[in-house]
Amino acid sequence: MTTTLLTGPKQRSSGIVLFSTGLAVFAVFLDTTIGFVTFPAISATFRSARPSTLSWVLNAYTLVFAALLFPAGRLADRVGRKQMFLIAVAVFTSGSMLCGLAPNVGMLIAAEMLEAVGAAILVPASLALVLQSFPRERIPAAVAVWGAIGAVASAFGPTLGALVVSDLSWRWAFYLNLPVGLVSFFVGRAVLPEGREANPGRLPDPFGVALLAAGVASVTYAIVETSTTGWLSARFAITAVTGLALVGWFAQRCRTVAVPVIDLGLFKANNFRWANAGMTVYATGFSAMFLGNILFLTRVWHYSILRAGLAMSVGPTIVAITAPRLGKLAGRIGQRALLIPGGLLTAAGAAHLIVRATASPNYPGLYLPTMIATALGVALCLPQLSSAAVQSLPADQFGAGSAVGQAVRNFGATLGVAIVIALIAGASGPSALGSFRHLWWVLVACGVTVSIIATRVVRSTTTAR
Repeated sequence: MTTTLLTGPKQRSSGIVLFSTGLAVFAVFLDTTIGFVTFPAISATFRSARPSTLSWVLNAYTLVFAALLFPAGRLADRVGRKQMFLIAVAVFTSGSMLCGLAPNVGMLIAAEMLEAVGAAILVPASLALVLQSFPRERIPAAVAVWGAIGAVASAFGPTLGALVVSDLSWRWAFYLNLPVGLVSFFVGRAVLPEGREANPGRLPDPFGVALLAAGVASVTYAIVETSTTGWLSARFAITAVTGLALVGWFAQRCRTVAVPVIDLGLFKANNFRWANAGMTVYATGFSAMFLGNILFLTRVWHYSILRAGLAMSVGPTIVAITAPRLGKLAGRIGQRALLIPGGLLTAAGAAHLIVRATASPNYPGLYLPTMIATALGVALCLPQLSSAAVQSLPADQFGAGSAVGQAVRNFGATLGVAIVIALIAGASGPSALGSFRHLWWVLVACGVTVSIIATRVVRSTTTAR
């Protein structure tokens, strides 16, 4: 196995690397959830736009991000992770600025697509930089912190978005990324070590990149459009089947070309295969839980968006506090020992809502215990699934392997949102409780399934770097 070559400063503190990359990751994951809160204000600004056009304010980012994650991670391994990270921060920050300045919906959608290009490069490159900077035995703790940054940013998005929209304008939700991006860029330029494949050759198969991008975009598009077309429509079936066929063609091509976009041999590794399967399931449940909580608090308990965001803030606080400590524990006892109870805790939180939730608000007696249980489940599961998948990766494939993990997480998140929309639709008030119970049963199933999958994860052995 070849090893990653590091160039430039070699004695950088791994903590500084985590800080620099974490800043940018925070901005990316904050941006993905803050959009749900700003969407009504954006729609009010561009009243003349058709609803079908406005829907692309949310969907364009998701499609581009999903389509480019795989090739972006492979490119970072080949060209250089620091170089690609800095390019990504510049592109993402520029896209954010253009979003805030957009005079019409078309420009806003184009700017969000530019943002998504930057995010798709940034996320796998940042995790690859973290992986190459920490010894193998400390990777679970490092990935736990990295993952906690994303989880906290995602969960705080609605609260921050509500504050910005109510006091300033939806445009400031995008401007928030500018100082974070600038700091991350200049700190990263100064402190990040470069890393790339030991023997870089030709760039990955360009036709394979096009096949994968088209396939993933088609499947993602089919899912996000179920809110208007439905799961049983011919349009959904044709688009989804076409996307899956393109992905299958891509997989076949990876077996035959000299420089594939993804080395399919990665999936022969037990933990990489099973941890990514678990991530797909858990990300589906996490995204459905996140959006479902907002809708339950606002539609059934009639909380304002700001109050709902504040009510949910307990969860990310718990994750931020516990995830790094649990990551260190995983480094000693293995991820499986945490994943199994984590999935069951997540399921227990949803089951608590099924049994006890009513239309009458009861934050301390109902919602708070549920939030504590599910937050601990998130801290036990999300970071450990990420670290279990990447801990034993060959050093040459840190970027590509990280991209796979983030791609399946993004796919799961997209599926989770689609499930919420399909089950909840326009339901509100006391009559909506039945619909929310169906959703909570989905969360129970996701939690239990992750615990079952976790039994296949084995403790990684520390290998030489």
